[in-house]
Amino acid sequence: MLKVIIPAAGEGRRLRPHTHIRPKVLIEVAGKPILGHILDRVLAIEPDEVCVVVGQGGDQVTEYLESSYRYRFRFIEQEDPRGLGDAIHRARACFDGEPVLVLLGDTIVEMDLAELVAGESTIGVREVADPRRFGVVKLSDGRITRLVEKPDRPPSNLAIVGVYFIRDSRKLFAALDRLIADGHRTRGEYQLTDALQLLIEQGETLRVREVQHWLDCGTADALLDTNRHLLRRDGHARPRPRVVFIDPVYVDDEATVAESVVGPNVSIGAGATVRNSVISDSIINRDARVEGALLARSIIGRDSVVCDLPRRLNLGDSSEYRVMPDEERPDR
Repeated sequence: MLKVIIPAAGEGRRLRPHTHIRPKVLIEVAGKPILGHILDRVLAIEPDEVCVVVGQGGDQVTEYLESSYRYRFRFIEQEDPRGLGDAIHRARACFDGEPVLVLLGDTIVEMDLAELVAGESTIGVREVADPRRFGVVKLSDGRITRLVEKPDRPPSNLAIVGVYFIRDSRKLFAALDRLIADGHRTRGEYQLTDALQLLIEQGETLRVREVQHWLDCGTADALLDTNRHLLRRDGHARPRPRVVFIDPVYVDDEATVAESVVGPNVSIGAGATVRNSVISDSIINRDARVEGALLARSIIGRDSVVCDLPRRLNLGDSSEYRVMPDEERPDR
């Protein structure tokens, strides 16, 4: 048996204004919510259950998963988030010693998950130039000897990238129980890395596996970079008259695109309308409208309207921006 935990309660402050009314995991990239890309990879290994930890806006997450996937989900509320360790701890009632795979809800990883869960307890890592922004591991003879959360002096350049497989979930939850009972916090939160360090000190063997592609979705620029990467594999656009597509692009069949040049690296969601525009390296979310615009490295939220605008934008849901002739300006 195998069960999966996806912590999905993060506020997504660095993605505002898009996360003011929408959970971070439902922000779209390459034609699908971040959480959808994660689920597509997870369900391929057929876990027995997927436990999703939700916070504010959790009803939106529940609605999306139950309407988009026919699978065994269990939803756990984390109304007062106190760190990743706290999020995992709240899912303890879902487990009775089965192996557990933890995948963060705002990070898309590309690796062989089936191979990962067939082996020993393992953490996904990747070499980074500045490991001080991440959890970091120190190795000896292929085993993890130390884990540190965002250290000022990193013991290595191997950053933890949001993939954790623990073969005996009882041991993991016992370590989390102890962490929380002792009130042991790092940087004000209960950290999963601290619980895993307890496991190591108790003699548990944890190994590492390098992640092939680690696609961060935590900021607007990172989201656009992830969109570019995913479109190389997940691109799609049916031909339309008087429209030039420069691959890779994703254009939903229910989107309207007319008299425009779209691409490269553009995704356009269902119900969106794009007319008389030139767009590159951008995400146009569902039901948005873009007319007469020249856009690059832009994110246009759902139900937003952009007209006659030649510049870069990061526009949240239900927004509107128009360039009006002087005689139409309200202050004249």
